[in-house]
Amino acid sequence: MAGIDHSKLSRMQKLHWYGSPLLVGAATLAGFQFGADGLLSGLDGHLLAGLLFIWLFGTILIGAFGVVRHADRLAEVLGEPYGTLILTLAVVGIEVALISAVMLTGDGSPTLARDTMFAVLMIVMNGLCGGALLLGGLRHGQQDYNLPGARAFIAVLAPLAVFALILPNFTTSTAEPTFDSFQAGFFALTTVLLYSVFLGIQTMRHKSFFLDPDDRGDASEETAAEKAPSGRITAALHGILLLVTLLPIILLSKRMATVVDYGIVQVSAPPAIGGVIIALLVLIPEGMAALQAARTNRLQRSVNLLLGSALSTIGLTVPAVLAIGLLTGEMITLGLDSVSMIILMLTLFISSMTFGGVRTNMLQGAVHLVLFCAYVMLIFRP
Repeated sequence: MAGIDHSKLSRMQKLHWYGSPLLVGAATLAGFQFGADGLLSGLDGHLLAGLLFIWLFGTILIGAFGVVRHADRLAEVLGEPYGTLILTLAVVGIEVALISAVMLTGDGSPTLARDTMFAVLMIVMNGLCGGALLLGGLRHGQQDYNLPGARAFIAVLAPLAVFALILPNFTTSTAEPTFDSFQAGFFALTTVLLYSVFLGIQTMRHKSFFLDPDDRGDASEETAAEKAPSGRITAALHGILLLVTLLPIILLSKRMATVVDYGIVQVSAPPAIGGVIIALLVLIPEGMAALQAARTNRLQRSVNLLLGSALSTIGLTVPAVLAIGLLTGEMITLGLDSVSMIILMLTLFISSMTFGGVRTNMLQGAVHLVLFCAYVMLIFRP
């Protein structure tokens, strides 16, 4: 991923580097399409379920790494913030596909979307942000980033997170922590509109907010790669390959959903585990890229990846699951329990302090990691 010099790769190495995830995904999809689906229909026994879970989890994870590789290449060609934006949208697309598949498969939990969004926020805002700031602080002391961009992320993320995960507990139109049809339509629409405004700010009007502080002077200039025909061809090729690599992941999501649903019921695991599994599956490749960026003193790329992932999760997942609920008539429970609400509010507050100055250090990373450990502990000992 990041750090690979593509110019030094031979043609065969490039074929292996970019083609392997697609081949693994296509082969697994063919295997299920032409026989292995029968194992899912008669799923019985922990060993079989475990093997199928490992197979599907590994395949989707390899595919996600492939998506990251293509997005990384696009980032090199197009420059920031387009590269990290493409990566973020692709990863959240995988997340939405998995959540939708689980919701529409079997007896999917009505809290799955909520648990997944909360898990993504906790893993990103506390686990990965904490790890990135700690690694960067240990290696470089203090690190700089673009303050207006980070503030923009937090300013949009905070109200959308409260609307989606806290407000449903206090509305009176329904007896459950949900939205009624009118409220669901309103918040789905406003979430999409606000996220669209943010994307306009990020990619056009204030693109310089999301660039490394040392590069802001070049924000209005086209990169040489953008101007060159070969650069446009490379961008188009990797854009197509990114979408093609995503396709097997999306088509395998329903199979993964069946195994996850079966496993949670059989082992009597906490319902939130389903959300954690999906969150980890989609965040591991992106998280590794963010940690590597912080380690090499490219904190702005890390901030764009992590805060962008958290914001996109709310901005895209909420409208998707509310639309599914409206179309299918299924109840979508969004409101968190009281303990989780406290953790979420504390995370948003600490994040606003962490990204309220122009430099970060390892202490801020340690604080976020403590919050993440508390979240994990409370899953098993609520």
